[in-house]
Amino acid sequence: MEDRPRQAPPRFKAEPFAYHQEVTLTIDRLTNLGEGVGRVDGWVVFVSGALPGERVVARIWHNAANFSRGDLVKVHLRSPHRVEPRCPLFGACGGCQYQNLAYPEQLRWKQEQLREALSRLGGVEVAVDPCHPSPREWGYRTKLTPHFQPPRGGAGDFPIGFLHAHNARRLVDVPACPIATDKVNVALREARAEVRARAGEFRRGATLLLRETQEGVATDPRASVTEKVGDLTLRFVAGDFFQNNPFILPAFVEHAVGLAKASGARHLVDAYCGSGLFALSAARHFESVHGVEVSEDAVRKAAENAAANRILNCRFVAGSAERIFDRLPVKGPETAVLIDPPRKGCDEPFLAQLDAFGPRRIVYVSCAPDTQARDIRWLAARGWKVLSARPFDLFPQTRHIESIVDLGRE
Repeated sequence: MEDRPRQAPPRFKAEPFAYHQEVTLTIDRLTNLGEGVGRVDGWVVFVSGALPGERVVARIWHNAANFSRGDLVKVHLRSPHRVEPRCPLFGACGGCQYQNLAYPEQLRWKQEQLREALSRLGGVEVAVDPCHPSPREWGYRTKLTPHFQPPRGGAGDFPIGFLHAHNARRLVDVPACPIATDKVNVALREARAEVRARAGEFRRGATLLLRETQEGVATDPRASVTEKVGDLTLRFVAGDFFQNNPFILPAFVEHAVGLAKASGARHLVDAYCGSGLFALSAARHFESVHGVEVSEDAVRKAAENAAANRILNCRFVAGSAERIFDRLPVKGPETAVLIDPPRKGCDEPFLAQLDAFGPRRIVYVSCAPDTQARDIRWLAARGWKVLSARPFDLFPQTRHIESIVDLGRE
């Protein structure tokens, strides 16, 4: 709350509540952004840090066309699931949203949020499986990317950390992160000391990379590093995308591959294949696997990973995944397609080609249930049916959800 101006901002809309007016409401649920939401005389109010079932006082700082936002001031009726946050920066640092919520309830709400996304945005009603928990609730994160903006002249202390939860123009200084591994936290302490010692050398801000791998903690985004997932040894570029909770990754991959295998398909296509995690994990279950990726570096790494793991039935193609199905040497009815697109989801040309390819099964892996549900709505309108849906908690203490949805033809 200290980050709000004391006087109303110039563009503040003074209806239905005055700036900093305090209102009392009951919190009904959590949004997909991790905010509590309730109503005051029918008007929707979002309150960060408030939990379902609580009766709270909120101080209004924003009125939109059909909702308001407020800061949590007081909890009159406390949720039985409220716990003490482990991190002293919780509520200020924008990295975590659920440290005040008991872990079983985090899982239950992530299950509900996936169900709601599929219903509201996807137009499909399906019984979502319980959220698969992370083996580690804390100390699981093998990658951090703290930011800094040194002061002019390079003198004095300055924050090295992450964006403020309520102020995108402010950084919160983060000396340690409880959801990161011990080795990453040691490297964070060392990196902070080095940056401060060299503050005068920086003309502008920058982002650090701290990624724990088999070799130790990498700080060079161009470094070639190694990670083990089950029986696989995977090499990739440190700055490229790779899931950063290795403790849940074997179960996550096994579930996705298992759905594709259960379809009875002889072949697998892994679109957006990256360095080959899903493709190589699935290889022993299929006659052939074809991986597609827009990054030529990632394709080279995937091919190298196949050779290093002595996997002979995988072929990797560099090129746009949106134009690949017409060049594949396999037929749709004999093939399962696994897609793991970026947060923005798939575009319509890709979905149209996927639908025209006519695979036996689509296994849709996503880090963004909203865009996943949007794409599923498009597929459902063309005869595809959701057979199962399960969230995985790759990011405990945060609002983020990974989900795996299995689709087949009606």
